[in-house]
Amino acid sequence: MKFIVNKSTLMGEATIPGNKSGTARGIIFGSLAEGTSTLINPLTNLDSYSIVKMMRALGSKIDTSDDRKWIIEGTGGKLNVPACVLDAENSGTGFYFVLALCGLIPGYSVLTGDYQICYRPAQPMIDALNTLGATAFSTRGTGTAPVVVKGPFKGGVVDFPGVNSQWMTPFLCACALAEGDTTIRETNLLEHPYVDMTIGMLSHAGIEVENRNYDEFFVRGGQKFKPFTYTLPSDWGSSGYPMIASAITRGSKVTFHGLDLHDFAGEKAFVQILRDMGAHIEVVDNGLGGITVEGGYPLQGIEIDCSGTPDAVPILAVLGCYAQGKTVLKNIGACRLKETDRAKSIKEELTKMGGVFEETENTLTIFHSKLIGADICGHHDHRIVMAATVASLIAEGKSMIEDAEYAAVSFPNFYELMTSLGADIDRE
Repeated sequence: MKFIVNKSTLMGEATIPGNKSGTARGIIFGSLAEGTSTLINPLTNLDSYSIVKMMRALGSKIDTSDDRKWIIEGTGGKLNVPACVLDAENSGTGFYFVLALCGLIPGYSVLTGDYQICYRPAQPMIDALNTLGATAFSTRGTGTAPVVVKGPFKGGVVDFPGVNSQWMTPFLCACALAEGDTTIRETNLLEHPYVDMTIGMLSHAGIEVENRNYDEFFVRGGQKFKPFTYTLPSDWGSSGYPMIASAITRGSKVTFHGLDLHDFAGEKAFVQILRDMGAHIEVVDNGLGGITVEGGYPLQGIEIDCSGTPDAVPILAVLGCYAQGKTVLKNIGACRLKETDRAKSIKEELTKMGGVFEETENTLTIFHSKLIGADICGHHDHRIVMAATVASLIAEGKSMIEDAEYAAVSFPNFYELMTSLGADIDRE
């Protein structure tokens, strides 16, 4: 599918769908609980259904017939030896969490995903599983999927590099079900908001994790997951695309509902980032009462620390093209380990549109750029597709964006929401 996009003005009101990362954790934690859990306002995206399918294969019963409320009958932590290869499809969160859980199963599990998952690094998790007492190996010897795991691991002491919290956070969950206690040590841990979200949601399920200043985490073994009811807040990560689009398109004014500034999500920083750049934003009741963004005002480039918001790098690069002067995105290392090297991918596509950049391994500097329409590759990456779509709303001339269907990975109604606000986007 392709998006054909022209310069636009946005007006109206919008409600952002439920949190992607929270939905993933809710499915998994509910599947481990003793009893029935309820997820209210789940994100009904492709990744969520991939995780549902894997957790069903491990023994949970999940009713997704009502998009507003999913009911999960848990396994009590007693996971089945899967009768099939577990396929995470395009879900990195699902792949990494289920990989750790497979280390608890007294039998062999095989875990894979689509071509992007099969090139995302997993060696730190493979090493951790072996250190804790399971057996795990990459079938290709590359530290990537497919991965074979045989458990159960017992617990112990394990170390992780801190550049990607997705390797460590699944063990905060899985180690609670191990026979022994586990100490997890981190080196220069980034992405603190994702860690906070994981620990916060684990507490809803009755699981205790001791956070020792993000350098070390202690997880007591032999814990039990309790059933819970959890309402998913709107997804701050998804909000960034229509919110930044509203701030950079001339004459726009959009009010967003369902966003909570007390949320765990690091992307709630979008509000402060836009304010620091000079955007016109009104926030009512910490966001729950609405966040109104007016567009077309001059913005000034700033430095932005992306250590807690690696997924935001592509849309912040678009924002940097609009802002005067230069915008510097720092601590972007984690964004290079996602579906694509997102700093490289967005730089490549925005350069086609006239964007001007300087790049190092850990920074992306964006200079004010007058964008023009172009033919854009979405790199099979939802965040590149959506960021390029927003860039096209301020470009002179028409843009054509390939891989548009990948927006559904995290934002299933992206096209419908944007066009309802007046975005000139056609699907081909």
